[in-house]
Amino acid sequence: MSGAADMQTGEAVGVGGVDPTLTVPLIAAMLVAWTASIVVAARLAVRLRRGLPMVDPRPHPPVTWGGADVAAVAAMFIGLLMAAGWWVRPESALRLQLAADVITKLGATLAGLAVLRMAGASWAALGFGGERVVDDLRIAVGGLALVLAPLLGIAAILDRIVPYRHPVVTFLQTERDPVAIGLVVLAAVCVAPVAEEFFFRRVLQGWLECRLPEADGAVAIGLSAAAFAAAHAGHGLAAGPLFLLGVVLGVVARRTGSLGACIGLHALFNAVSVGLILASPPGQGGA
Repeated sequence: MSGAADMQTGEAVGVGGVDPTLTVPLIAAMLVAWTASIVVAARLAVRLRRGLPMVDPRPHPPVTWGGADVAAVAAMFIGLLMAAGWWVRPESALRLQLAADVITKLGATLAGLAVLRMAGASWAALGFGGERVVDDLRIAVGGLALVLAPLLGIAAILDRIVPYRHPVVTFLQTERDPVAIGLVVLAAVCVAPVAEEFFFRRVLQGWLECRLPEADGAVAIGLSAAAFAAAHAGHGLAAGPLFLLGVVLGVVARRTGSLGACIGLHALFNAVSVGLILASPPGQGGA
């Protein structure tokens, strides 16, 4: 695809490996990130040894939609992105492409919600009802602490094999005025997490969990994570670490039935990625 249809402005913005100049603050940040990851992993290991789940389960209603509904929502997402790619040509200014990406993803999400609501889905079944804000934030922050250092480390290694290239990274390397930064933050930190978690973790994975309940939904989680990674293919080997991120997000969605923690973790991951790009001197790589 081209134009806005290729503007995968979620985690693809910052998951590619980077090679910024190693400064004392950067080294300190890396040590903090790895320490946090080890601490969270150790706490999860203790929970597992005690027979406790990694994430406390919450009662939530099963999905009420079928494969035809999933296909319809997917078709709307793909169709709107393709239409935007046709309307916003590849040679268009990246600011316009970002704006089109925001509009199309918001439109596709709202249209998808409307389709499933008309099919009888409740807000709770869609993952938006009864969120526990403090608990969701705790899960999101803990999830970020667990995955950030390992995923960025894997991405940096993969970048040595196939260099990561993404137009948004190039955009932020050269344009850092408030409007440019605001557009990237809106697209990557605000809109992409909502749209992508709604589709991949609730619409797709929720349906797969009903169809493939084996091993506590492990197959459903793996398939939705694979689809999530495939949607961000085409920019180096970033799909690899994104698959792992998708698995973590899938486990959270499976245990809670809520999109609050998933959207929060996704948004925080993207925010750190964008922040690392902005922390690099102009002309150098980002997160």
